[in-house]
Amino acid sequence: MAASDLRDNLLGVSWVDSGWVPILNPGNVLDYFSERSNPFYDRTCNNEVVKMQRLTLDHLNQMVGVEYILLHAQEPILYIIRKQQRQSPTQVVPLADYYIIAGVVYQAPDLGSVISSRVLSAVHGIQSAFDEAMSFCRYHPSKGYWWHFKDQEEREKVKPKSKKKEEPSSLFQRQRVDALLLDLRNKFPPMFYQPKPGEKPVPVEVKKEPELPAETAKQEEREAATKTPAPSGPSKPPPEKRARLQ
Repeated sequence: MAASDLRDNLLGVSWVDSGWVPILNPGNVLDYFSERSNPFYDRTCNNEVVKMQRLTLDHLNQMVGVEYILLHAQEPILYIIRKQQRQSPTQVVPLADYYIIAGVVYQAPDLGSVISSRVLSAVHGIQSAFDEAMSFCRYHPSKGYWWHFKDQEEREKVKPKSKKKEEPSSLFQRQRVDALLLDLRNKFPPMFYQPKPGEKPVPVEVKKEPELPAETAKQEEREAATKTPAPSGPSKPPPEKRARLQ
């Protein structure tokens, strides 16, 4: 029974006849599918009876049994053929679908096969994850269970330790330097300045105070000298009181 199921399962089989590929079209795709070397074609179908009797495919509607029809065509690369069981001119039961891509024939999987394949892939992935996790599990009667990752330890040894970036200066140092620079700028003003980056520096115009004439300067010095109070001598103590003689 299992051997017959494997023989009937054609999901992993494909078929192609390179001689037909350049001339495939919706009119002859069923003739291409009915080639004797095609493992998907059933020789006992009604299409074979119509072909032997040289009748048209319209007579398939009047027959009962297995037949093949062209379900969909997207020239020149895709054709879908359906295998169905005809019970009456208006009632059919789909059995299987086949798609032809660039001349290669495949059997379309049914819904049960798709779900089974996806579930099997998911279970295999979960089982592999559990097996890998168990390989890192360690146990000792005195310590209990723990995880031991060799790869992680090797990576930590090889990975260089990142050094913390140290600030070049503290806030106090920056404030002091700014104050010193401002003081130097006030004492020694710039002789040139650059309006925009890349432009030629322009000299700074320094406004000089007008010099007073020599006579005016001497007169101001005299006035300042007269206004300043003369230095007072050392203060004398009050005279002593003497007793009167009677």
